[in-house]
Amino acid sequence: MAIALLTAAPASAQLAQQQGRAPAQGPDAPKSPQGQSTPADSGQAVDPKGNAPIVPDSEFNAALPPLSGDINAPLEPMPSAAAGTAANAAPQSTAARPTIAPTATAADTSLPPAATENPELAQPLVPLSSFDTTPLQTAADVKDPNPPQIRYDTVLKGLDALNLDGQFKSLSALREGSGKAANATQVSARAREDEALAVRLMKSLGYYDGTAVSTVETIPNDAGRLRATVSATPGRLYHLSSVTVKADPVVPSDLITHNLPLKVGDPIEAARIEGAEANVSLVLPQQGYPFVKVGERDILLDDVSDQATGAYTLPVDSGPRSSFGQLTTKGDAVFDLNHLNVFPRFDQGDLYDARKTDDLRDALVATGLFRGIAVEPQRTGRPGPDGTEQVDLLVTQTKGPPRSLGGTLGYSTGQGFRAEGTWTHRNLFPPEGALIGSVIAGTQEQGLSGTFRRSNAGKRDRTFQIIASANHNNYDAYDAFTGTLGVRWSYDSTPIWQKRITYAYGAELVGTNESVWDFSRNESVRRTYGIVALPGQIQWDTSDSLLNPTRGYRLKLNLSPETSVQGSVSPYIRTMIEGTFYYPVSSSIVIAGRARAGSIQGIDRDDLAPSRRYYGGGGGSVRGYGYQRLGPLDPQGNPVGGRSLNEFAVEARYRFGNFGIVPFVDAGNSYESSLPKGSDLKFGAGIGGRFYTNFGPLRLDVATPLNPRKGDGKVALYISIGQAF
Repeated sequence: MAIALLTAAPASAQLAQQQGRAPAQGPDAPKSPQGQSTPADSGQAVDPKGNAPIVPDSEFNAALPPLSGDINAPLEPMPSAAAGTAANAAPQSTAARPTIAPTATAADTSLPPAATENPELAQPLVPLSSFDTTPLQTAADVKDPNPPQIRYDTVLKGLDALNLDGQFKSLSALREGSGKAANATQVSARAREDEALAVRLMKSLGYYDGTAVSTVETIPNDAGRLRATVSATPGRLYHLSSVTVKADPVVPSDLITHNLPLKVGDPIEAARIEGAEANVSLVLPQQGYPFVKVGERDILLDDVSDQATGAYTLPVDSGPRSSFGQLTTKGDAVFDLNHLNVFPRFDQGDLYDARKTDDLRDALVATGLFRGIAVEPQRTGRPGPDGTEQVDLLVTQTKGPPRSLGGTLGYSTGQGFRAEGTWTHRNLFPPEGALIGSVIAGTQEQGLSGTFRRSNAGKRDRTFQIIASANHNNYDAYDAFTGTLGVRWSYDSTPIWQKRITYAYGAELVGTNESVWDFSRNESVRRTYGIVALPGQIQWDTSDSLLNPTRGYRLKLNLSPETSVQGSVSPYIRTMIEGTFYYPVSSSIVIAGRARAGSIQGIDRDDLAPSRRYYGGGGGSVRGYGYQRLGPLDPQGNPVGGRSLNEFAVEARYRFGNFGIVPFVDAGNSYESSLPKGSDLKFGAGIGGRFYTNFGPLRLDVATPLNPRKGDGKVALYISIGQAF
């Protein structure tokens, strides 16, 4: 490097002399060092041109290439190195411009020759679908299948006195980690989260000065194990110093304050305050204020005084006091306004009550004809009674599928397998005129039936039905071919809307051909019966569920005046009274009981069609005995039925999750007399299993007779949907 610098120095000096650079003049010109002379002073030759331009402007402009006025024209080709050199050298004579020999420091301005084109670049692109998109695996991507873990224990201090330890454990990040972490940093991060959790929980109870600190330390003599401790200090408990409600006047004047259960001195507990505000939002729409809006609360804490207090302020926009107006509708026209007005349980002008609005929506849902239904109050500005504003209820209808398929499947000893399928069109004859077809296929029962049903027929919850059916029943008691035509009016419960009182009444015309044991001839014969009946039923129900009651009771009375035509006219009356009760011993055990008694007055047993007599035994009667096996028997050991019946049952229903176990004891019998007797009861006992679903429990019962007769089986099995009673 030193050599190169030395050789380059003379060439640089020569360049400086040959380029004809004019000496700098003026006040900014560099001064000669003191003691040194300039070329003029030393007698050296001075450039005669002085400060004249090296290249005159005319020569410089002439050397420029011509420019095109077209801005879109292609660029001119660059001149070769030789041509450029000649053009640049042309204006000057070699005498005036001496040449300079190239040196090691001169820059070569010529362009290099073009590189040979790579043949691979001329190949077509590879299709994207053929690329392997799997990312390359690096050393950082390799995961250890068994990464090292540390263990830690969680200790909580200070929250047990506030009964917050349970909530803390359910929300704790440390607890969620199950005592395992990848490293100590992760444990510390979880501990910091739990610090904030502890503070939030204390504030929720009114301890706004509460603090929490976490520590993570190693456990002595236990390598690789840590102890994470969260220590909470509640501080002072804040109480309400004032309760202020900002609202317009309401009727009655204390409607808001009475339903805001907060008072001075109460702790500022989040759940209590939120519950009180929710109560205002719930009660006011039930008392004539459908558009109430509870605003954002403000609690001003005083942490300076000796007493820790907070001033509570709640803004409430009650909206106008309202009464019911008219129904309006939009969306799918499933029901017109005439039929919609069958459902409300209020009259126009009644004080608005949100519970009645909800009741209207539930009744519409119970029809099963809507995919979606909404009932919303709408302001109208129309004056109502007592200074109220009438509000209309907007019913938004979204049509649902009107057709449905259903079915049941069961098995019981004595009845065998029984399957029933139904097809229903719930709105074939609008409004709510349904057509139902049913098929029964079983080992001992087969049948077809068709039903026309008009729901909410002129009045809410009133149902009218026309029923036609043809059935074949082949049991030990009788073999019958039966045709039935009947009409029925009823006021029934549904799973969505269970009613306290229900009733039904109607008329039936029955024709049946049945096998019957003729005791006078001592043989089985077939007889045809014509029956006209006027059945009626009424029930009082206080239970909490139709399919799976856990508390309450039911009382039911069936009464059916009938006339049997079989050679002669024989009027009689069939009655049945039944009571059931349900008592919850605990949250998981329910004691259920049933008692039933029936009587037929006005006719001899042998003049009755066998299908109209009373029988005992089976899954809905005395379990352990075959279907209809209890009561008098003919000489061949087959049941012949009776004119009276009594039954008793008690169950202990134990439920755990979606499953249950039900031990039970049943008793009962049927009698030839018209009134039941208390003697000669038959007992059955067993145990059942339950699987609880959203539509009701699935039941499987196994029972055995405790005092069997000759011919009774040792074990009976029953499978069905719903509880036994």
